Amino acid sequence: MLDERAKTLLKTLVERYIADGQPIGSRTLSRASGLELSPATIRNVMADLEDLGLIASPHTSAGRVPTARGYRLFVDTMLTAQPVSLDDDPTQPAPQIHPDQPQRVIASAAQLLSNLSHFVGVVTAPRKASRFHHIEFMRLSERRVLVILVAPDGDVQNRVIVTAQDYTPAQLVEASNYLSAHYAGLTLDEVRERLKLEVDALRGEIAALMQAAVQAGSEAVADSQEQLVISGERNLLTVQDFSSDLGSLRKLFDLFEHKTQLMRLLDVSSRAEGVRIYIGGESMVVPFEELSVVSAPYVVDGQIVGTLGVIGPTRMAYDRMIQIVDITSRLVGNALSQK
Repeated sequence: MLDERAKTLLKTLVERYIADGQPIGSRTLSRASGLELSPATIRNVMADLEDLGLIASPHTSAGRVPTARGYRLFVDTMLTAQPVSLDDDPTQPAPQIHPDQPQRVIASAAQLLSNLSHFVGVVTAPRKASRFHHIEFMRLSERRVLVILVAPDGDVQNRVIVTAQDYTPAQLVEASNYLSAHYAGLTLDEVRERLKLEVDALRGEIAALMQAAVQAGSEAVADSQEQLVISGERNLLTVQDFSSDLGSLRKLFDLFEHKTQLMRLLDVSSRAEGVRIYIGGESMVVPFEELSVVSAPYVVDGQIVGTLGVIGPTRMAYDRMIQIVDITSRLVGNALSQK
């Protein structure tokens, strides 16, 4: 546990480093903290903070910089980010996301996050309901069938399946009619459970085809959920922390090219309420020391349907990023709720 003097000095050091980007020396810390302490006392406290792994000394400077652990303590116990309203500053035009098709809403949100933060904005597409209104089967060739799933909102999902045996067009029509007549409006998971109970009452070959179709539909829906929109990757080229480190930049752009890692990160975020902060190097969630992520889920009709966030350097203004992410998540939720 840190005493109040150490907390004040750590908070001041982190804030000054975020603002200036330069290692903080004891003289600067003495002036900025407002504490009447001798340089020797401040140096002793800084040595203690360094022993705790909260700050570090770059080889080229006598000053100190925060570590990931120091940022985490600052964010968890010292950061004061007040909840904000969408129209807090009447002198500035309020950020807006107009109701539109979901794909355009999330694209606008990613761009807004990037523009406001000057870093990278990421948004996962809304998770689509897996209910279907109509299903059709079309024979492509021997044992290859095209499954066409039509959702209640008109969205169409196509998937080719390989069946254990060949089916005639008449059998495919029969299966289509049966599924559409008896299971329309249910989720694919609900259909699967019903089929488990009813499979003995159906002809074996039709039941197998239905189960294959439901599995294919589930995979199609899962694929549609792995949609991620990224905006502002090039903003990182102007970040001082990365501009001289080509290795860091290479890792960053590899991260954006391999979106599955971002999806995993945002999936973790979506299971928590409110804004979450992930600081580089703390865990495999953010495996790069130089990166931090501020994220939040967005809600439509009381349900979490996706996640958005800002990705930038660990030396970011966390209080401002929290406000940007919080506002944008509410804007997205409002825009999608009006559809």
